[in-house]
Amino acid sequence: MNKKAVVAGHICIDITPVFSGKKASKMEAILQPGKLIHMDGVDIHTGGCIANTGLAMKILGNEVSLMGKVGNDSFGNVILEILKKYDADGEMIVSDDSATSYSVVLAVPGIDRIFLHDPGANDTFTKDDLDYDKIHEADLFHFGYPPIMRNMYMDDGQQMAEMFARVREGKTAVSLDMAAIDPTSDAGKADWEKILSRTLPYVDFFVPSVEELCFMLDRERFAEWEKRSGGGDMTEVLTPEDIAPLAQKVLSMGAKTVLIKCGAPGVYYKTSDEESMGTLCSKLGLTLEEWAGKEGFEKSYKPDAVVCGTGAGDTSIAAFLTSILNGESLATSLQMATATGACCVEAFDALSGLKPLDELKAKISAGWQKNGE
Repeated sequence: MNKKAVVAGHICIDITPVFSGKKASKMEAILQPGKLIHMDGVDIHTGGCIANTGLAMKILGNEVSLMGKVGNDSFGNVILEILKKYDADGEMIVSDDSATSYSVVLAVPGIDRIFLHDPGANDTFTKDDLDYDKIHEADLFHFGYPPIMRNMYMDDGQQMAEMFARVREGKTAVSLDMAAIDPTSDAGKADWEKILSRTLPYVDFFVPSVEELCFMLDRERFAEWEKRSGGGDMTEVLTPEDIAPLAQKVLSMGAKTVLIKCGAPGVYYKTSDEESMGTLCSKLGLTLEEWAGKEGFEKSYKPDAVVCGTGAGDTSIAAFLTSILNGESLATSLQMATATGACCVEAFDALSGLKPLDELKAKISAGWQKNGE
């Protein structure tokens, strides 16, 4: 593989206490005031888009540079030591003025995760922290988690739009991932439709989750979905017909391709017409007929076990982008994305469950069963 990628944006330390015991149906049955909960160890690893998607892409065989910011502190040292193991720390910024970001991940078996998150140095990250010369040498620039990076959403996303415009001065393709938003935070009060309207014309591959996207573009629909799910996992009650209007809106706002992550069920996808996709496909060596004018829902594969969902969306995107850089068809790229997501949930961290894409292709050819089949 000769193509290069740059992955930039959010990075943190994830601290995941390991819950022992059987699956629970409600969080309040586990976390109660005054209750002593016996834990079964703790998993500490890097998190965020840079660590999850960027390192996954390196493991899958890509030449990847990582661009993010950590504090000059203990958590920052841990992150840098982990990145060094992958020879991926060279472009990182160490700040003396801000602390390293961390998340405490409450992954109770049977219940969707809760994140206690401190954005730390990610909030001080700006468009000027990027090495644009190095980015312009790459074939793909992937940016992740602007909803938990203050400068990316303040002033209606002015910095983020300027950042992507500068990236697009070269021939580099652009990919953008999002993150969950706390409705009570400043990000929750931002005008995300305006932010995305400014940003998406520069984006070739937009890869949010369905919950994130609906919250940003259609709060009324989001409230209806919350009511329908009864406070449970929203993706379990949605149909492709529910998601289709969001995909169409994203393309009308300027994105070339949208891949909407829908948790365990799979991913919804929609691509632009041949006229819009032509330059992108030529740039990346993709076959236009295999990518233009496609729409549908790709079901995920059944994992052998479900340990933790942390990083599953990020690593599925890593496999999707790796397949793109390999010149694969949309159909194969979607298979690799959903297969990698299924492997990821078999481990507590995002990277331990990864398998080579050729191994996944062999397992699929052997009849790997999908969810809902």
